[in-house]
Amino acid sequence: MQEEGPELARASVAPTSPDRAPAVGSAPSVEHRVLFAGANLALVVLVAFALFVEPDPRGFGTHEKLGLPPCAPMELWNVPCPGCGVTTSFTLAAHGRLLASFVNQPLGAAIAVGVPLFALWAWRVHLKRGDLRDELSRRATWPWAVGVTVLVTVAWLYKLARVRGWIA
Repeated sequence: MQEEGPELARASVAPTSPDRAPAVGSAPSVEHRVLFAGANLALVVLVAFALFVEPDPRGFGTHEKLGLPPCAPMELWNVPCPGCGVTTSFTLAAHGRLLASFVNQPLGAAIAVGVPLFALWAWRVHLKRGDLRDELSRRATWPWAVGVTVLVTVAWLYKLARVRGWIA
């Protein structure tokens, strides 16, 4: 019987899990590239809104300045859709008016704050030669899904109350 050398012993205990971190120098996954590009593109959009888009003083309708049609529920019934005011709020935040952004539509403010945070995190993972797909797959998705659902619902009810004049 042959005795195992140190190299063979180390090789036999090496992790073989498919979700381990990629080897240094290996190419990032396609998903990593898409997520990384998306994070940077979202940051570019935030900067573009800061430079080129003025928020609508009504608190909604900024999307119309981008060539999109008016919101049908607002036009027909004076009822905001769940995304009503998000573009205006995003634009307010891009202009550095975070409190006005939050007061106008909390969801838009959260998105505007989340964009640079996600981009910074993506750059951190990227520079450490990590894979964004692997990093995201390690996190539980249900708390995020519940959180986003609650945020969208509460923000929509808040916007409805503001549009209807139930709160100032």
